Amino acid sequence: MNYVYLLRCSDNTLYCGWTTDLSKRILVHNSGHGAKYTRSRLPVELVYFEEYEERSKALSREWQIKKLSRREKMELAGLSF
Repeated sequence: MNYVYLLRCSDNTLYCGWTTDLSKRILVHNSGHGAKYTRSRLPVELVYFEEYEERSKALSREWQIKKLSRREKMELAGLSF
């Protein structure tokens, strides 16, 4: 399974990524070995994810989400402003 996910960082910013193992990826982010963006914004919290059978669909969706505005990402994740 492939996952596209949104994390809320400690500074209240959002990070979007994809993985094949969601639990492990969150642990990697929170250990400081994840994406460069999240390393200085720990801890991170998973606030949204989607599942895809095909990797290509997950990557396409990740790209779509990354192009959304912050407000749109917050709405997608059901977060308040």
